[in-house]
Amino acid sequence: MTNETSLEPAGAAERTDEQWQSDVLGTDYQQRTLPLGPDPDGEGEVVATLVRYLPDAAATASEPTVLYVHGFTDYFFQEHLAEHFAARGHRFYALDLRKCGRSRRVGQSAHYVSDLALYDAELNEALRIARAETGNDVLIVAHSTGGLVVPLWLDRLEAAGGSAKAGVIGVVLNSPWFDLQGPSYYRTVGTPIINAVGRLRAFAMIPGMGVSTAYGDSLHRTRSGEWDYNLDWKPLTGEPVRLGWLRAIRQGQTRLHQGLAIGVPALILRSRLTKFAREHSPAVDVADAVLDVKQIQRWAGCLGERTSIVPIDGARHDVFLSSEAVRANAFAETDNWLDWLAAYRKS
Repeated sequence: MTNETSLEPAGAAERTDEQWQSDVLGTDYQQRTLPLGPDPDGEGEVVATLVRYLPDAAATASEPTVLYVHGFTDYFFQEHLAEHFAARGHRFYALDLRKCGRSRRVGQSAHYVSDLALYDAELNEALRIARAETGNDVLIVAHSTGGLVVPLWLDRLEAAGGSAKAGVIGVVLNSPWFDLQGPSYYRTVGTPIINAVGRLRAFAMIPGMGVSTAYGDSLHRTRSGEWDYNLDWKPLTGEPVRLGWLRAIRQGQTRLHQGLAIGVPALILRSRLTKFAREHSPAVDVADAVLDVKQIQRWAGCLGERTSIVPIDGARHDVFLSSEAVRANAFAETDNWLDWLAAYRKS
């Protein structure tokens, strides 16, 4: 796998059609830039990047199209995820959100938004393109922060006329970030402080937050893991956490806690255990080292539709980046749920 280091969009100059270009992931992957105009947060022009997987079998894919949305300090590189869904007969797309991965431009603060609703622009466009190109409805798969962003977006779609009417059939949430981990005062007296200071000093970084390499060390091939990915786009220590961004997260989590109506069934996958650590150890490889899984369980009922929650023994924070046997179990649980979803839609 190519390990690009530029902050400019990756991909060769050769176009595969009018708007799609080759992607860093190789022959079967293409990317398309989605212009989003001036950044409401004042960091120049922003874009998102849509990636599609087009193996030969894609021409006969008949199952619902999959649209994948990454989390914080992340971008799409999980080729095995695309290949798994393609083998089931799904066309596969993935979205690098604004200022993330392929979409970040020089001078922009990685992953920074002041309002999670700003992501609606690229999510709506990615959904439109995926439906137009494949002729199929869409299953959303989202990880971590993406697992917060997507339900909030679907709630707004539902209020505007219906997420199912917009072409979404369901959602798979992989360790969604439903609440702020850490000491309880972060979620009580700390939240008003985050809201107030985050409004006044939006781009100020929170010292020491997100600097552990334990999770990154468990994943990356150069450390203890099996995965190869761009360390400029997904650094081992995580991206800096800025107050304005954390304020947006807390506002989104508060909205979720009030109860959403996403309009479609959901599957939530999570690890059975949490293990926070400053340094890597074998215990980090079999637990969520980023989020508190009890919080995921606590707030899972806030989506407002049929929701299935499956703890995966030995799973990492990104369940689909767990060890081979564990991720095979996660894929099997996902496939079982997709079979249920197909039958449910026909009933």
